[in-house]
Amino acid sequence: MEKTLRISKIRDGTVIDHVPSGKGIRVIGVLGVHEDVNYTVSLAIHVPSNKMGFKDVIKIENRFLDRNELDMISLIAPNATISIIKNYEISEKFQVELPSRLIGVLKCKNQNCITNTREPVESEFEIVSKHPLVIRCVYCERTMGEKDIFT
Repeated sequence: MEKTLRISKIRDGTVIDHVPSGKGIRVIGVLGVHEDVNYTVSLAIHVPSNKMGFKDVIKIENRFLDRNELDMISLIAPNATISIIKNYEISEKFQVELPSRLIGVLKCKNQNCITNTREPVESEFEIVSKHPLVIRCVYCERTMGEKDIFT
C-alpha cells in the first residue's frame, strides 16, 4: 500500500493518531478547540489504517497536551498514540493510558452530588470497566457510561 501524506507535517505540536474513526471531532471538543483558537488544527476523518481499518488523525500546531487532556483522550480513544513534534521530528511518542482514577477532569451527572454544590470538592471517578467504558463517582457512587460522559 502506498503511503500518502494526507495532512502536512507540523513544525512543533502534537499529533493524536489511532483515534477510532468518527471520534476525532469528540477529541477536538474535549480539548476545547473552537473557531477562535490561535493555532492550526488539522483533522483527518476516516483515514485508511492497516491496524484499525479506518481511523481519525489530529494534528495541533504549537500546542502540547497536559495530563488532564490526555486522560480525556484516553476515555474516547483508549488506543490513541500521541506524538510530540519538535522541529518537524518526533521527539516523544507514547500511547495514552486510561488511569484508574480521574480527578477534576469530568463533572458528575448527579446534580445532587457534593462535587456539583458550592463545596470546594473536586470531582473524582474510578474506572469500573474499560470495555464498555463505565466510571463511578467516588462521592455519590453514580455510574456513567460513555454516552453519559460526553453528553
